[in-house]
Amino acid sequence: MAGVIFVILASMLWAIDTLIRYPLVEKGIDPTVIVFFEHAILTVMFLPRLISRLPRIGELKFGDAFGFLVIGAGGSALATVAFTGAFMFLNPSLVILLQKFQPVIAVILAWLILKEPIPKPFLFWGAVCILGAVLISAPDVEKVWMLVRTDPNRLASDAAVQGYGLVGISVLGWGASTVFGKKLSLAGFEPASMSAGRFFVGFVALCFFVPWGQKMIFVDATDYLRIGVMVMLSGALAIWLYYKGLQRLPAKFTSIVEMFFPLCAVVVNWVFLGKQLSDIQLLGGVLLMLGALIIQLKKY
Repeated sequence: MAGVIFVILASMLWAIDTLIRYPLVEKGIDPTVIVFFEHAILTVMFLPRLISRLPRIGELKFGDAFGFLVIGAGGSALATVAFTGAFMFLNPSLVILLQKFQPVIAVILAWLILKEPIPKPFLFWGAVCILGAVLISAPDVEKVWMLVRTDPNRLASDAAVQGYGLVGISVLGWGASTVFGKKLSLAGFEPASMSAGRFFVGFVALCFFVPWGQKMIFVDATDYLRIGVMVMLSGALAIWLYYKGLQRLPAKFTSIVEMFFPLCAVVVNWVFLGKQLSDIQLLGGVLLMLGALIIQLKKY
């Protein structure tokens, strides 16, 4: 029972993340700046682990270094910037629900990169996920389709197209991170070392893209504190609770309890941010979560 409580608490903290992240984006703060400060704090937190592993950096193989580049620059930096940026264009609940499409992407990438076979049942549950994603996005899909038919030149500037593009980047980035994280794990890297490398590489990558200058200075100084609180709650504390729960629960059961996160996020965003979803979008969310859950439980 304690394991279930730990995972549920972690899921609640991940859901609360939106209550800080979304208002920051709504203020007009550049998503790259938000994620840069997140990574700066996380890099400092994991600095002792990073320093302890410095003597072994010269032993890294090219494949391992590339793996850290993917999970750090791609999965941690780019994907999180895209996820945060999507809040500017789409309902945050929709953005969070669509992240449950990640297991489908991870399986496909594992097939392409790790040469892992795709079981036939995965095709069915993958199709269920796709149907769920289409239903979630139904109002925007109809709008985009009308643009394709009437004014295709406006597609690139349409908010929905930009939002879904960013969601796609985040899902692809985190899916790739899952696959290359597995490769690093098989190569003998423990979770703490992978986390330290992930955040440090992400931080370095963001240094090249963050808009140095006036955009780094917030009008409201408490926004720096808000980012720090967000990192401590949805980052450090949530991850600690999650792994405490994982120690006490079978992996398959943990996958079920994890579904509390999108459910909680939808409720939190609905109540505190006034971001409702239609009945058809809620149905789509259920189908997407069901498909993702089966894929995770069956380890396709």
